[in-house]
Amino acid sequence: MSKLKFIFIFTSSILLFFGCKSALVTKKITKHFDSSFYDSQFTGLLVVDPASNDTIFKYNAHKYFTPASNTKIFTLYTALQVLAEKIPALKYRVDKDTITIQGTGDPTFLHTFFQDSTALKTAQNFKKVNLILDNLSDEKYGPGWAWEDYDTYFSPERSSFPMYGNVVTVNNQNNLQIIPKAFKKNIQYSERKFSRDYNANNFYYPLKNTKTIEIPMVIDSLLIAELWNDLLPGKVFIIDRTSKKLDQIAFSVEADSLYKRMMQESDNFLAEQMLILSSSTLSDTLSADKIRNFILENQLKDLKEKPRWVDGSGLSRYNLFTPTSFVQVLTKLYAEIPRNRLFNLFPSGGEFGTLKNWYAGNSRPYIYAKSGTLGNNYSLSGYLITNSGKTFIFSFMNNHYTKPTNEVKKSMQTVLELLRDQY
Repeated sequence: MSKLKFIFIFTSSILLFFGCKSALVTKKITKHFDSSFYDSQFTGLLVVDPASNDTIFKYNAHKYFTPASNTKIFTLYTALQVLAEKIPALKYRVDKDTITIQGTGDPTFLHTFFQDSTALKTAQNFKKVNLILDNLSDEKYGPGWAWEDYDTYFSPERSSFPMYGNVVTVNNQNNLQIIPKAFKKNIQYSERKFSRDYNANNFYYPLKNTKTIEIPMVIDSLLIAELWNDLLPGKVFIIDRTSKKLDQIAFSVEADSLYKRMMQESDNFLAEQMLILSSSTLSDTLSADKIRNFILENQLKDLKEKPRWVDGSGLSRYNLFTPTSFVQVLTKLYAEIPRNRLFNLFPSGGEFGTLKNWYAGNSRPYIYAKSGTLGNNYSLSGYLITNSGKTFIFSFMNNHYTKPTNEVKKSMQTVLELLRDQY
């Protein structure tokens, strides 16, 4: 047998083997989706091999779904495109003994996790501190957010100059502790349905509770002035935007620490502020709408199915994305960001983040992905490592089911493990 003929036969055999394997996997997953479990819900799945650009499996990949927190993948992509290695905390100008500062939307200032004090350190040595707060064009809530979530930890107001994560943190393990302390007079022990009055900073904490809870503040300029003057008494004044250019920028935390927290904890507040932050690179007027449109018209102009993208967190049910659009953005991230850095930002199956109790590998993680959960909706999009070491990019979306979400997750895990084990 000639060497050329041997190579031809060997190559044909390899292609036939993998072709048969692919057909077998496709048949098994298709049969899984044909079961009665999926009769009363909407499901979409796309799996691709970025090394070969082959589609491993496709099912309703072009259809639009409510993505929930999978939306944060687009938010992460946006931030990675426009922000530097450190987060821009504020823009400022110095005139003798006066500093004028304007927020960029940085969510880390005095946040209980990040505990960043860049803004305070920048301002504390001046006799007068002018604060500009009127540079955000967005509403405090995103379109389509549920009004009854106003007192929940996952729904703080958006603002141009966040402080303390825009929440009041309360715990009663030994004695009542409140951050910021200025709100101590506003806390009452009460077994009310809501933890805060609808339009006022009056907070309610159950007497027998010992857990730490976070309650969103009602944000306005008077509150920000009060909180700042608690830090720098008599120095801080709220002013309107000035024609004088704010030509200096102070930077706060490492950007990856913000991205990691947002992705792994699925932190809605950080996600919303991250889009506002990103918009600060376009103009002094902060606008999440503006940065979303900019990214869609430039870096993501090649998306096969343009999403309806209305917020940074995925809280809104107005968001509509396809599995294909998620896979496209995840593929861009995989090509542009070093693998170790990228996977470190995502929740890891069986290890940490929102996937700590799901999708565990046998000896190592096989899923690095972002989950997304709203009532009757669960999606998962990210990266799957097969037993042979291949990396697949996938988006698995489920909408409008009435069964328990854990049952949906178990069914998804069956499919993901099949892909892991067969390749």
